[in-house]
Amino acid sequence: MDKVEIEILLDFIIENIELVEKRFKKIKDVDDFLNEEDLTILDAISMRLQARKEALKNINKKDSDFLLQVADKEYWSKIIKTREIISHHYINLDAEIVYIICNEKLNELKENIIKLKNSFRR
Repeated sequence: MDKVEIEILLDFIIENIELVEKRFKKIKDVDDFLNEEDLTILDAISMRLQARKEALKNINKKDSDFLLQVADKEYWSKIIKTREIISHHYINLDAEIVYIICNEKLNELKENIIKLKNSFRR
């Protein structure tokens, strides 16, 4: 995967995170995901999480050292495994896990992706 492809995927991930942040703003606790009106937000965010993880998986497949510039292998592995859970075990999707990702983990991921993107400018 060349530099341009990686940069395109990083831009996609940043846009993806910003869209999730926008959709998540109205969610105040995990129960909000479970009411009829906001269940579509859970579904939409889950699909965004899946797409983002797929992009990270593709970057990692092509250049496994690239992601390690900003975080260790365990960090990225946990994020990528979330994609597998959403993709293959969607029927058992836990709204609380999605809530925790959005509420506690998203900002750190965004910062790491921005650092990776900025690494191209050096």
